[in-house]
Amino acid sequence: MLAKLTAFNDRLMPGRSLEEQMDNTFVLARQLGFDALVYDYTPVPMDPNGTLITPSVLELRNTPSDWHALWCSEGFYQIDPVQHLALATVSPFVWSYDVKVDTPLKKVIDPCHAPVSSYLHDQQLTCGVSVPIHLPRGGFASLTGLRTGKSRSVLRDAHHTLADFSLITHALQEAAYPLFGKELRSYPHIRLTKRERECLKWAAEGLTAAEIATQLSRSLAVVTLHLASAMHKLGAKNRVQAVVRATHYRLLED
Repeated sequence: MLAKLTAFNDRLMPGRSLEEQMDNTFVLARQLGFDALVYDYTPVPMDPNGTLITPSVLELRNTPSDWHALWCSEGFYQIDPVQHLALATVSPFVWSYDVKVDTPLKKVIDPCHAPVSSYLHDQQLTCGVSVPIHLPRGGFASLTGLRTGKSRSVLRDAHHTLADFSLITHALQEAAYPLFGKELRSYPHIRLTKRERECLKWAAEGLTAAEIATQLSRSLAVVTLHLASAMHKLGAKNRVQAVVRATHYRLLED
């Protein structure tokens, strides 16, 4: 096992671009019998209502050409049961959309997942392996290898490669994560200004708007404007909710 890990790390050397890391990962995955590869990363996996957030990074290898648009623009990511399952576990797992086969997916799939299920059946990509990676401070990444072919034989082979595929996943994440800049490590869909962040940070410490104004040497009107702008961007009803949401989205981290 150590020899295999060394071999994986030799291919997935730090410092290379994410595209090159994925290309090398796909070479390794194909040696294990996988036909396609999906890697996703998000600093915040769910919104405060529990809806999956479209990932900041979605890298694909040998998937159908419309995959990225469907998952990122058409809402397939939010109703992908494999993603929901990956987020709910820390262990790698083999899955299948074949209702006759007993995999963890069988327990969670329901009619709301039909668009994803139908699409994968049409593409003959109904079996695979997924490895979830729960990162410090709430970030999340996963690597999924997809296989074509008859379900039962493909699943049997997938189970045999589960350990090696898990090693590949962690080697990829270790090499790829340093490539993510500060913007990728915080929620990308809401942009707070420096002053808005400062005001929310002081509000998180319990200061009133007047006290924040004194702390920042700004007028009360200016501070109130910054707080109101931040609340609007966050869709918050009040300052407390704004602080909670900004914290949830990791927008107040240095």
